[in-house]
Amino acid sequence: MASEKASVSSEIAHHLQNLTYGLHPQHGWQLAHNAADVKAMGFMAINIDTMFWSLLLGGLFVFLFARAAKSFSMDKPSRLQSSIELIIEFVDSSVKEGFNAKNRWIAPIALTIFCWVVLMNSMDFIPVSLIPSIAHGLGIEYMKVVPTTDVNATFGLSIGVLILMITFAIKVKGVGGFAHELALNPFNHWLFIPINLALELITLFAKPLSLSLRLFGNLFAGELVFILIATLIPWHSQFLVSVPWALFHILVVLLQAFIFMTLTIIYMNQAHEHH
Repeated sequence: MASEKASVSSEIAHHLQNLTYGLHPQHGWQLAHNAADVKAMGFMAINIDTMFWSLLLGGLFVFLFARAAKSFSMDKPSRLQSSIELIIEFVDSSVKEGFNAKNRWIAPIALTIFCWVVLMNSMDFIPVSLIPSIAHGLGIEYMKVVPTTDVNATFGLSIGVLILMITFAIKVKGVGGFAHELALNPFNHWLFIPINLALELITLFAKPLSLSLRLFGNLFAGELVFILIATLIPWHSQFLVSVPWALFHILVVLLQAFIFMTLTIIYMNQAHEHH
């Protein structure tokens, strides 16, 4: 029984391990063979599978939208064109509701975030052992295919949002105006500048932190449930459990992408507001 539990635990840990390449303090640049290697590499490491699937899905997003634009037709729109038009109208209505200033970049940013996150989240619907098994046959030991189950990917997205927030705030208000809001808000007196800075900086950096951890936590939990189903339930009974969970997970996939997009729009609107 103990050996069986150990094998299940090791299999779960194997599914959750990224294909990591980095600088090991003892062995130099190499692929990580276990979690201890990843820990030893520290900051000098990159999750190759996360980067590969993120860029591939981002390229798929660009390809589909470019193809729909190239074959655009007013008389006989294709199914792809109709689907993309629905997505654009949905995102556009969200931007109009949540963004009160004028900036032609906000809608494209929101559209990119929504579609990209949906595509990355949707990788969760691929059978959990399918692509890792193929990769293993090609000599690749680890392969995580859902980028948003990697906290590095979600933090990358949220840090990008933070940079855009600061960039637009400085562009709209100027360096002085942006610094004035940080230093003299909410208490408009120079004696309270340290307190104001502490409050405003905590609020500023809490936004990308909450964005990234919310998306990561929900998708990681969903992926973990799929892994538990695959490892703990006999294969002939998995269909009865995995299908209902997958149907419920569709809501999670779309909802988390919508929340990430909506909060980004709200944060961009706050960056354009004058206090």
